[in-house]
Amino acid sequence: MSLISTLARLEAVSTGRAQPAATVRHRHLGDRPLVFVPLITAGEAGAPLGALVGTDRDAPRLLAVPQPRDRDLRFAFLAELADVVLPYVDAYAEVVEAAERTETDPESGKRVKVEVELCADAPQLIVPSRAGIDLVRLLGRSTRFRRTAEQDPEAPYPAPPRVPLLGRWLTHFGERARVPGSSLLLAMTDVLGRHWATGQSTLEDQHLGALLAWIDPPEGLSGAEAALRAELERDDRGQLTCPPAGPATDPAFDNKLLAPAIERYDRARTAHAVAEDGLEADDRLGSLTAAEREIRDLVLSRTRPTWDAIWRGLDLLRELPAGAHTEERWTRDRWSFTGHRDRVLAGEPPQPRRDDAVTAANKLATREREQARLEAQEALDDPLVMAGRRLSGEAFAGEVTDVVMAYSESKRPSPRPLVTVRTDDRPHLGERTKVYRSLGGKPQSAEFVGDEEDGAYVVLRVLDKMGRGKEPEPGSVPEKGDRICFTLFEHEQRGGAKLPDPEETPWTHGGPPGELTLETADPVTEEDVL
Repeated sequence: MSLISTLARLEAVSTGRAQPAATVRHRHLGDRPLVFVPLITAGEAGAPLGALVGTDRDAPRLLAVPQPRDRDLRFAFLAELADVVLPYVDAYAEVVEAAERTETDPESGKRVKVEVELCADAPQLIVPSRAGIDLVRLLGRSTRFRRTAEQDPEAPYPAPPRVPLLGRWLTHFGERARVPGSSLLLAMTDVLGRHWATGQSTLEDQHLGALLAWIDPPEGLSGAEAALRAELERDDRGQLTCPPAGPATDPAFDNKLLAPAIERYDRARTAHAVAEDGLEADDRLGSLTAAEREIRDLVLSRTRPTWDAIWRGLDLLRELPAGAHTEERWTRDRWSFTGHRDRVLAGEPPQPRRDDAVTAANKLATREREQARLEAQEALDDPLVMAGRRLSGEAFAGEVTDVVMAYSESKRPSPRPLVTVRTDDRPHLGERTKVYRSLGGKPQSAEFVGDEEDGAYVVLRVLDKMGRGKEPEPGSVPEKGDRICFTLFEHEQRGGAKLPDPEETPWTHGGPPGELTLETADPVTEEDVL
């Protein structure tokens, strides 16, 4: 945690209200996000209990599983979820625009630009908390390999036709959520926690009700008081007035309300199954319907407060202006979405259970590169974030006090002006350390030459972005009196070393895909038999 974040949390404790941790919004918010509030059964992570899902704030769709241990009912839940998610995804997959992409020509080996299709927009899935992202990933892993009755007529418990496709898309959302700066799948607690600093721990910030209580407390209450009420206050039945954001449920709800309701449903279903005549079956069907409706009402009572809290959080986030680089990161999300759409349409198999060595290394390198890029872009977009980098010695700002024109010593001298900056910051500068500033959206580099008056004046030599002529282009060199900011971190991240093709994976990393054989058990010997 940076010093400025610590100061913001101390200020929140002092004032009783969350303090801004950013002045702009660093995540993309779509015009029509799909909000997903799931619940699972206690003790069984893969057993869904129900969910609220939809894009309409006032008309969510309720999905419920009256008996989570019943595989048929679980698949019915997933089929209903697919009926909501897949049409939403398909709507974005159909609208495309022309775009250019750089690819390697297989014949010449040169990098050339080709015109391809890029989806004009991409879907966005929003869940309450980080645990919701884990559940999306779990649902994807547990469904994308399911066999349908058409694929395998003899498969036990065949999945409904669209469930495996749902699993592939949920897996893609879950994998993309691991890429820093991506907005395809967002946890509301993470996004709010990025933009506001509360007076509680980051673990406590995963409680959506408590987090919102700090950001926008009710009249007459401090953030700490409102958060404590959101976490602990119960009604006359002993139930939390602000249910947890899921997917886990409160034990008091499980024991006092849910378990008896499921037991009544089981009894009603058994009685209906053994009914002997039509009149008796009709009566018991009414009892079964009432028991199922009771469970649906219970699921709604636990999910609707969280549903409303997510939309309240969206309202707070939309009040912040979008950061300058937010759309650039969203464009990379659109490329990712378009690429997965193309793989699905091409009939490629689902994502593997375990990545090969090259794919895993590429994913790790991508996430490291995107993390560094995100941190740099957030600082460039947001003065408050940049202030934290300045406090840590990773950037400095000041006023230009002098500019002396100088040239490189070469056959064709190039401009290398010396710029003196007066600053109150204390950057960690060493001999010939490179620094960068944003010039027209592109990084301009300079190197540290020396300092004066114990670091109060910093002398820099500008190295590039001044044109090809002997004289610098207008505006490319700071002028006396300008207020500028330089960073010690690079604004654009460089790519790493090229990895081999998967077919050329070395034996030290498992060999090429498909050549790995499972180890067989040791043969039975006489010593194994008593």
